[in-house]
Amino acid sequence: MRVQHTPHRSPDFSGLWVPLITPFRDGAVDHPALARLIERLAPTGIAGFVVCGSTGEAAALDEDEQLAVLDTVARAAPSMPRIMGFSGYHLGKALAWVRRLGALGLAGLLVPAPSYIRPSQGGIQDWFTAIADASAMPIVIYDIPYRTGISITRDTLLELAAHPRIRAIKDCGGDMAKTRALIEDGRLQVLAGEDAQMFGTVAEGGVGAIAASAHAQTARFVSVLRLLGEERLKEARALWQPLLPLIEALFADANPGPIKALLAHEGLIADELRPPMTRSPANLLDRLLEIQSAISRP
Repeated sequence: MRVQHTPHRSPDFSGLWVPLITPFRDGAVDHPALARLIERLAPTGIAGFVVCGSTGEAAALDEDEQLAVLDTVARAAPSMPRIMGFSGYHLGKALAWVRRLGALGLAGLLVPAPSYIRPSQGGIQDWFTAIADASAMPIVIYDIPYRTGISITRDTLLELAAHPRIRAIKDCGGDMAKTRALIEDGRLQVLAGEDAQMFGTVAEGGVGAIAASAHAQTARFVSVLRLLGEERLKEARALWQPLLPLIEALFADANPGPIKALLAHEGLIADELRPPMTRSPANLLDRLLEIQSAISRP
């Protein structure tokens, strides 16, 4: 029986969200390893988890596997909010999946533009509106042109912000002017989606980040965002700057390969990915361990 919880009535997506990796062992999802990882991350002050996003290799998971992963997360940390990743380009199938997820007590659904098709801005607006109309959950728009092949314009985002269930954006658009306009408008909560940009986004008025790098040094990332929220810029910067080499190294190879290598070194998971993803090279792990050691030194 699946664990179910009532989502927040007034969703607040502020803070640090960790987009979870999906551990594998011998080709299958390693649920005990996933539970151990969640139990380590949950007490660190994070806002919640993003489940089955791109960091979670969701494209390599079938629907039953995705539901099983979601169930493990709910059981391991029942009080933690969960955002479910979502992707696709067939609207009918997308709406059926949205309705199926609606009973699972999610805090939100992370929805990108349809990939590969490159629709017009009108088509993008229709896509998000149809999904939001069908959803029992708040929608977090995922603006990530380098994955979908299409950028969501500022005007389209401002139009979509009028929908009562579209509440936030994971911003990977690479356009700071658009980011500032959304922050100034105030209807969508703006979350940094590029890890290296979280400091700037939150300093400008964004509410937080969805950051794969935060599998490591989690409490430090949380502290950076907390200090920024308290306008303690100098202290936040002192904690942030040592994290930049870590972020750079964690994205020096295709995500989540470097993160998995680091977690495997710590004994939390097996260093295993599903094709076409591949393991990161050993010299990158050596570099990550050097950076981790430097951050830990007083």
